[in-house]
Amino acid sequence: MRLAYILPTLFLFYSCSKVPVSNRRQLHLLNESTLINMASLQYSNFMDSVNVLGNSDPRAKRVAVIGNKIKNVAIKFLNDNGYGHRVDGFKWEFITVDDPTLNAWCMPGGKVCFYTGLVDLADNDDQIAAVMGHEVAHAVAKHGNERMSQQLALAGIHDLSGLSDRENEEANSIFNMVFMGSSQLGMLKFSRVHETESDKMGLVFMKLAGYNPNEAIAFWEKMSSQGINIPEIISTHPSDERRIKDIKEFIDNELDNYVN
Repeated sequence: MRLAYILPTLFLFYSCSKVPVSNRRQLHLLNESTLINMASLQYSNFMDSVNVLGNSDPRAKRVAVIGNKIKNVAIKFLNDNGYGHRVDGFKWEFITVDDPTLNAWCMPGGKVCFYTGLVDLADNDDQIAAVMGHEVAHAVAKHGNERMSQQLALAGIHDLSGLSDRENEEANSIFNMVFMGSSQLGMLKFSRVHETESDKMGLVFMKLAGYNPNEAIAFWEKMSSQGINIPEIISTHPSDERRIKDIKEFIDNELDNYVN
């Protein structure tokens, strides 16, 4: 597809797509169903390469219960506010991987993964819910589509046909960089915007689900004290001080506007 034909489409998406809560306009180059198909392929490969805890494991059960609570209130919030289309085609799943890494992520389409290192670090269900709300918010806000669109543009990929093909090495490489690893330095500014949006939207979701949003502050303070090795989940976020300050301000000044 020629770039001249893509630009009007980009402008259309940019003009019409807004993120819930923040109301920021965003750029989407990909059809969401294409991205979900790509995520499904990569998710299957990931599942084959790790030790996923069974449903009988108390940590896995804990993550699944909290995840479903957050997911249910998120869907209701979206439907009540005219954003229900944002989760069309989603097939939610909440898994826990036996790995000491302090990390969690969510792929397009609602595939959420927690690592046992993060689960064990949390003091209570409210703190797990803070992370869960944050990850669900990433999927709802379609940050993955936005980041993929930005990376494809940077890579000069203008022909979007066949992106979800298993053999498309270039597309798969970009997907893995966006969702499973670190992005290029030039993308970090966008990632931090996404992280801040997900913090705020996640606070809305966790409070609607009955969890204490103030525990998000305690959890991120705990994460910031983990030493020199920056946990993957916070590696592209604004400074710890800025993050905690923003969370406190949102709880004090804005959160009740979305949950009352």
